[in-house]
Amino acid sequence: MLSPDTQAILLLCASFGQNRQTEPFPLNLGEYNTLASWLREENMFPQDLINPNFINRLPQLNIGKLDSNRLVSLLQRGGLLALTVEKWFNQGLWVISRADSNYPQRLKQQLKSLAPPILYGIGNQDLLLKGGLAVVGSRNVDQEGLDYTYRIVETCAEQKIQVISGGAKGVDQASMLGTLKAGGTAIGILANNLLKASVNGQYRPSIKEGKLTLISAVDPNASFHVGNAMGRNKYIYALANYGLVISADYNTGGTWAGATEALNIIKNVPVLVRMQGAIPEGNQELLKKGAKPFPDTPWNRPIKELIETTISEYKPIESPQNNTQLTLFSQDNHSVVPENKAELKLQESDISSRNDGFKSSSERLYYAVLPIILQELKKPQDQKSLATNLDVQVGQLSKWLKKAVTDKKVIKQTENKQVIYKLNEI
Repeated sequence: MLSPDTQAILLLCASFGQNRQTEPFPLNLGEYNTLASWLREENMFPQDLINPNFINRLPQLNIGKLDSNRLVSLLQRGGLLALTVEKWFNQGLWVISRADSNYPQRLKQQLKSLAPPILYGIGNQDLLLKGGLAVVGSRNVDQEGLDYTYRIVETCAEQKIQVISGGAKGVDQASMLGTLKAGGTAIGILANNLLKASVNGQYRPSIKEGKLTLISAVDPNASFHVGNAMGRNKYIYALANYGLVISADYNTGGTWAGATEALNIIKNVPVLVRMQGAIPEGNQELLKKGAKPFPDTPWNRPIKELIETTISEYKPIESPQNNTQLTLFSQDNHSVVPENKAELKLQESDISSRNDGFKSSSERLYYAVLPIILQELKKPQDQKSLATNLDVQVGQLSKWLKKAVTDKKVIKQTENKQVIYKLNEI
């Protein structure tokens, strides 16, 4: 029921329900890509790795910086593979890998080597080929934002446009459930607990009807992990034709991080933002990073047509002095054009001072994780306990805490010879 290539990739990359800190450590995406590049150079396929003759000579091979003994240990987990896969299949799950012909081509085309080696899923696989509109937003969206979400996904259902989202509370759940209630189809890309979601009473009927597909790039039993939640954001956009941000906080949170990441690495999927009603600052700032305003209601033409018109008509105005792309968009009744050079210079200075955003992916991750760390630190605790509660590595958490202390968001102090971190409430 699994292709030989997928069996090999699972042996190398899957945790099989075990803690990823348990040896042998499964390969992460970067490590698997190193191995995949080596296989291509050797004109080999993943299935060749599980040949006993190859495993015997593997310790003598040099494959980048990968530890050959670790690879041998991973490839010898055949018994665990068989037991776990049988359990998954009995629960209705399927597994596909980058080596399979039915792996979503959109992920490969848009993400290249960033496409996940394995996808776990439940539901109609054909939905993965349909594209659609990615609808994302904050967990803490207000009622106006929720009402807007329901309007757009109901319109999508009427116009046979699939909705793609992340399954989190707030906008994500509302968009998926809203389109399903209106008779549409949806894909949910989850960061944790795929098995638990697959039996959720809100989702199960639509899964059985072939209207909903849930997928995840992490173990079906995986608990919440900040890194996994951040990592799945790009899959939401990559599976879609267009992305719509309902509400985003500025410079913080997963919605902001996912949208800025999509603008940087997924060039063929336009990112649009809601610009009606009470607009969050994050939505406005995303325009400055290259996003487009989503067409205003009433939508008196097909949504796809309105989106394409918006994309073609909203053009960035360039500075006449140095061709720096400014974040001003022109359309008949939405023009924001400076009246004189002094005003242009002032706007350009203001934009350049704010338009840098995150200087690196690590900074983007830090600002997305920070609210969760602060929430946990409402109860003071040591670094090891906090790492356990967040399910992250102590080394990574140490870097975040150091920056949080520097930013005066967190206080570090010693109590009874133990270093404790707590929320800075000043």
